Amino acid sequence: MAVLGNIIKSALELTDKVSPESSPIKEQKDVLANLLKKAKNTAFGKYYNFTSILEQEDISKAFAKVVPFHDYDQIYEEWWKRQLEGAEDITWPGKPNYYALSSGTTGGDSKRIPVTDDMLDAIRKTGIAQVLALSNFDMPADFFEKEVMMLGSSTNLGHNGDHLEGEISGISASNIPSWFRGFYRPGAEISALEDWDERVEQIAKNAKDWDIGALSGIPSWNELMLKKIIEYHKLKHIHEIWPNLSVFTSGGVAFEPYRKSFEALLGHPITVIDTYLTSEGFIAFQSRPNEHMAMKLSTKNGIYFEFVPFKDENIDENGAIVQGTKALTLEEVEEKVDYALVISTVSGAWRYMIGDTIQFTDKEKAEIIISGRTKHFLNVVGSQLSVLKMNDAMRHLEEKYDLAIPEFTVAAVRPEEDYIHHWYLGVEGQADENEVAKALDEYLKGVNKNYSVARSKALKGVKVSLVALDVFYQWNERNKKKGGQVKMPRVMKEDEFKEWQEFTSEL
Repeated sequence: MAVLGNIIKSALELTDKVSPESSPIKEQKDVLANLLKKAKNTAFGKYYNFTSILEQEDISKAFAKVVPFHDYDQIYEEWWKRQLEGAEDITWPGKPNYYALSSGTTGGDSKRIPVTDDMLDAIRKTGIAQVLALSNFDMPADFFEKEVMMLGSSTNLGHNGDHLEGEISGISASNIPSWFRGFYRPGAEISALEDWDERVEQIAKNAKDWDIGALSGIPSWNELMLKKIIEYHKLKHIHEIWPNLSVFTSGGVAFEPYRKSFEALLGHPITVIDTYLTSEGFIAFQSRPNEHMAMKLSTKNGIYFEFVPFKDENIDENGAIVQGTKALTLEEVEEKVDYALVISTVSGAWRYMIGDTIQFTDKEKAEIIISGRTKHFLNVVGSQLSVLKMNDAMRHLEEKYDLAIPEFTVAAVRPEEDYIHHWYLGVEGQADENEVAKALDEYLKGVNKNYSVARSKALKGVKVSLVALDVFYQWNERNKKKGGQVKMPRVMKEDEFKEWQEFTSEL
């Protein structure tokens, strides 16, 4: 009998029942006030006179009026660079002990996002809230006695002056609480291995000694790990070696595009829970079963959210928000509308454009889905295609042609005079490229009026290239992202797409 598991499960259920009902709107007002109070004596707080903002009747409105939007380059050059050079009290009290390395989707030089002790505390609190929410998923009692495989970046962080650097998953894993270490796999020694392939090899060798109940991490890299274990031990599916695996906590990217290929590795269904952990903070997590896999914003743990309607007049050609654009508070948003997400945090990010777009599925519960990236809406010829619609199209093709399509990228290109959309689909299975292109085109015409209009005017054709899924993984490896916190670009600009085409032609 799972005695410990029953105790933990009962405690979670009791905690959930006795926890007071919270108001996300009120929590957000409190978070902003606390952010401003704590940072008012920093260089940033003095420059923008946080003390005066706190004296206003509506501090949300005053804050938005005084402080401009920042993308990474702006806040780095004007503020964070001074921190990295050793200055204290710049955008947050003291100096960050960690910086999260993030290369985003471009494969360029890594960004350095400050991660303060206050942020680590906020991430822990949101993590606890996610654990408490497991009581809503009706997990069996013995689940709470099983081990958890957290597949992230290396925990062997690099020293750079007076701070440590690494990807956010590695920073988080290196700061797990002592009570959790007995459940944590693959353990400190293997997690510290810097080479991704070596780390997965060691996981495969040791897999038979672990009783894994839950996986956590980016879907694509977890898939590769599971395939390696299955191959190494000559299994039919992963449940032959981990029979108690019952939960996958997905992070980094949306899980839905990977569902079909991921489930093919299982012996029976498991519960999939989406999370939204970025280099800038733990933004949201799925707190209950729901048809959209919508996630609850972390409205009380160190992040203040603003939402900019994702319209042409609000976003420039580089995907950045136009200065002076009105941002909405949680109180003002509407459901089923695309918003560019803006955050201010306990790591000293202020009105920071994170680059993601979201939609609210339930405003009262502050539940969202990620609808895309501000740079990844395909709108060169007025097609206005969001990643959300692209993902839906991939699911349609999977069903129609019995394929798995966990990865794809697309660009608007001009092979001659006219624009076409050229898609590369990373597939498991076989299909005719011309038939797939026709089906994709017809589906998008039916679900997106703007796309249909574009196809009758400036958008003259659709081309599909089917490639092996491994091509995408090799591209990420070439760009130093293998096993990391990767966001494969769903939409490429023409110059990057040419580089991609040259890469694929050489394989």
